[in-house]
Amino acid sequence: MPGRFFEDWTIGTRITHQPSRTVTETDNLLFSAMTHNLQPLHLDAETARASEFGQILVNSTFTFALCVGLSVGDTTVGTLVANLGFDKVVTPRPTFIGDTLTCHSEVIELRDSKSRPEAGLVVFRHALTNQRGDEVLSCTRTALIRRQA
Repeated sequence: MPGRFFEDWTIGTRITHQPSRTVTETDNLLFSAMTHNLQPLHLDAETARASEFGQILVNSTFTFALCVGLSVGDTTVGTLVANLGFDKVVTPRPTFIGDTLTCHSEVIELRDSKSRPEAGLVVFRHALTNQRGDEVLSCTRTALIRRQA
């Protein structure tokens, strides 16, 4: 599905993105290795088992990247000029291997671009929930989006 132009957005628009995604051990291992994150809670089953969580924690930067990635098809594919910033990234609950995550987005702000009349700024609040409906991550994303005309 193509992204939407600036004029297509209204404050309060909500989207539940599909498909959802089940996190695998390979996802967590590869992402942690690629980013040089050697945190034992992400990689060492024995260390993780001895922690308060009792199991491996999924790397939260993977969870963040997945949240943004799951949202792109419905929001900015083909209409994005640039992502201008990510703010208020919060991980209120851990993500575990085997969790199935769904991204939900809401438009919380719209404004004209002062420097680019052919585009406008859309601020999204993205939230990622697990299979139990628990929010595991939220953030805001400010995107510079092309105007249709």
